[in-house]
Amino acid sequence: MQGSTQHNDSDYSSDQSGSGNTILSTLSEYAKIFLLTLLIACILKMFVVDAYSIPSTSMERTLLIGDYLIVNKLSYGLHTPRSIPFTSIGIPSTAVPLFHAIHRGDVIVFEFPGSRDEERPDHAVNFVKRCIGLPGDTVEIQNGLVWVNKKVQPFPPLGIRPDRALHWDRSAELFPVGSAFTESHYGPLIIPKRGDILSLNNEKSSQWETFIRREGHAVTMENGIILIDGRRAYSYRVEKNYYFVLGDNRDNSLDSRFWGFVPDDHIIGEALFIYWSWQQDLPAKSISDKLSAIRWKRIGTIIR
Repeated sequence: MQGSTQHNDSDYSSDQSGSGNTILSTLSEYAKIFLLTLLIACILKMFVVDAYSIPSTSMERTLLIGDYLIVNKLSYGLHTPRSIPFTSIGIPSTAVPLFHAIHRGDVIVFEFPGSRDEERPDHAVNFVKRCIGLPGDTVEIQNGLVWVNKKVQPFPPLGIRPDRALHWDRSAELFPVGSAFTESHYGPLIIPKRGDILSLNNEKSSQWETFIRREGHAVTMENGIILIDGRRAYSYRVEKNYYFVLGDNRDNSLDSRFWGFVPDDHIIGEALFIYWSWQQDLPAKSISDKLSAIRWKRIGTIIR
């Protein structure tokens, strides 16, 4: 009887040990799946797709405050991360061209290059605007109509047309410094492309100083002489391709008219569709209030 009892105890301990090992093995498998899923999600977010929300009225009625967008980061090329993941700390980024190039009329998401006289912003901010001009294009706005290379461009189908009755003069704030442009009579202005030569003199140096600094060079003026990286300069060769963007709500948009061109290495991707939308200014005190704030008809809308 004693032998039989000892044998049964041994079997019981073995069963407990096997059960514990099975639990640990199962938890280990779940942990591996979780970490793999997290890794795939991070890779997709950094390189393929991402989500962005609309915080302002500059793209109305194409995009509304409270719209949430899916953005295709591979539309215009594969970019290495522009910032340390899950932070706003910027890091150098490179791109490998893929698929198609940017077209006039594309709604793009990009990293804000900075105010007109600002070499770079204090922290990374993403903007959504419509691309109007490509590298080398000549852009002009007359009476609210946009002309590119002397051809009038179609107005965005859902955009808000300029209303001169509501217009106020902000010409002193416009890009470039010292221009006589206004919001509704702007240009003509040539969008720089890689390899272009900018002629510099005392008058034009102030217009292009911030632009050259953003490309990574020191610009100074000594006794009327322009110095770039400590060397006298009469011209400057552009190192990047640039784009000109506007908001679809032209009377209420801070865009390229105010702060200049978007460099190619700041472009994140193409806005594809609205995956969620709700009216944020409605009070939501109950579940029914929250449901009534959802813009069901906008969910799934393709951005054009």
